[in-house]
Parts: sequence; C-alpha cells; structure tokens
Amino acid sequence: MSDIRLPASGLAEDILVNYGEKPREFHLVTFNLGEEYGVPINQVQEIVRVGGITMVPNSPSYMEGVINLRGRVLPVLNLRKRLRISSGKISKASRIVVTEVGSKVIGLLVDAVSHVIKVPAGFVESAPEEVLEVDTDYITGVGKLNGRLIILLDLEKLLRREKIEVKEAETDSP
Repeated sequence: MSDIRLPASGLAEDILVNYGEKPREFHLVTFNLGEEYGVPINQVQEIVRVGGITMVPNSPSYMEGVINLRGRVLPVLNLRKRLRISSGKISKASRIVVTEVGSKVIGLLVDAVSHVIKVPAGFVESAPEEVLEVDTDYITGVGKLNGRLIILLDLEKLLRREKIEVKEAETDSP
C-alpha cells in the first residue's frame, strides 16, 4: 500500500485526481444584485426577460407582483427588496429567475444573470458569523472563484421564512 502525501499546498483536492475521486462541487446559477449571488442550478427552472408584471394590492413590499408564464400565474419576488439592498431600476439586463423549491414555484427579479458555474467545495467558506444575523440564515456560504466572491443563497430558507404560497391558477375560469 502506498503512502498518501499531501502536496505543499496542503489541499487534499490537489491529490484526489490521482486517486480517481472527484471533489464535491456546487453547480450554481449566478446573478447580480450589486454583488454576485448564486443559487443551486437544480432549483432553477428557467430564466425569462422582465415584462408584464402585474401589481397585487396589499402584497408585501418585496413582492413585485405576478406574471403569466405560459398559462401559470407566478409570484415575482424582488430579491433586492427582500435582501434589503438599495433599490435598483429594472433595465434591459434585468431577468426573472424562475425557481422551484419543494412544491413552490416563484420568480426572483434580479439585475442580471451572470453565469452557470461549478465551484469546488474547497473554494466555499461559511459566511462569517459577524455578518450573519437571525434574519440572514438563508446565506449558506461564500464562494471564492477567480478573484470573485459569490454569496450562496438557500432558497428554501428564504422562501420558508416568507411563507410564500405558490399555486397555479386555474385555466378553466368562467
């Protein structure tokens, strides 16, 4: 049996290739809200252009409204407002990221979609405790990739806190 020696960097990921093991990766869709954020790609159904958002009276301030997406009425959450980031204006680059978390389908209004990327687990750190509050447990970590910092969001926690109920509209209305 051969001895396993760590490389000078001390990172086990650097030698896993030699032993046929693949390091765990985070496959993310990243988007911009002044800073770069990422959500797991398996929770993203599609990305659509912004248009035709209908305001809903008496809805929470972070709820932009609803859209009709191929016969389904989906709520659109303004992620800037929900995360308490200074408001931005909707531009040509703005997009709605249609996400599915459990049985909930919701659109997230973002400034722009950046990339679909894979971030090795070794490049993701827990968010510093100093920046986390009781209301920010939906931040799961910070990815470091090519000089960029990507804030990773847990959509399930973000949506559960808001108790957002998403139901498909009935198409057979009188």
